[in-house]
Amino acid sequence: MFHKYLFRRYVLFLVGLLLNSFGVALATKSNLGTTPIAAIPYSLSLIFSLFSMGNWTIIFSVLLVFIQPIVQRKLTHKFQLFLQILVSFAFGYFIDGSMSILKTIYPNNYLVSLLMLLISCIIIALGAYLEVIADIVMLPGDSLVRVLSKVMHHSYGSLRVCSDTLMTLLGGFLCLIFLHDLMSVREGTIIAALLVGNIVKLITAKLNFLPRVILKC
Repeated sequence: MFHKYLFRRYVLFLVGLLLNSFGVALATKSNLGTTPIAAIPYSLSLIFSLFSMGNWTIIFSVLLVFIQPIVQRKLTHKFQLFLQILVSFAFGYFIDGSMSILKTIYPNNYLVSLLMLLISCIIIALGAYLEVIADIVMLPGDSLVRVLSKVMHHSYGSLRVCSDTLMTLLGGFLCLIFLHDLMSVREGTIIAALLVGNIVKLITAKLNFLPRVILKC
């Protein structure tokens, strides 16, 4: 019975990760700027095209994993760090796969771009919600914020806003320096930053029965 419950949690997390990565790719294809979490990898993929957006996501995510024990000043939860590295690779490959699926999608006007962005926000929020209720492992960016919140004794929500803002600014800064254009950060990045969290709250309130239905043994 326990193994069946654990298997469902892992499947749920995998579905959430797939949705999250597809949402990031869809937001990127909207041409209104990518999501805050993908701002730096997407910027690096535009500047150094030798590596894809997914590959840069892996590199950046693994870097965030190794920063966590440095911030904590001790190596704890080694298995969780190992899982985060595995998730980093999966997330990066899923993003590249999603970008490949969407390679023929090009919005022909601003309204279509905006619609794509809004759909991507809903998909990302649903994916994030499934990851949370699966309770397997956090994405490295989220986990680093959690570590910082413990070390600095600040709320996770406040530091998450700071983290998203910093990643957005760094992504935009990289594009401005190397490409002289804000290609990765536009109004869509700000919209995603404002919408996704609120959609997750709405989903949590409306679908609070879902964990019991999916994870029941």
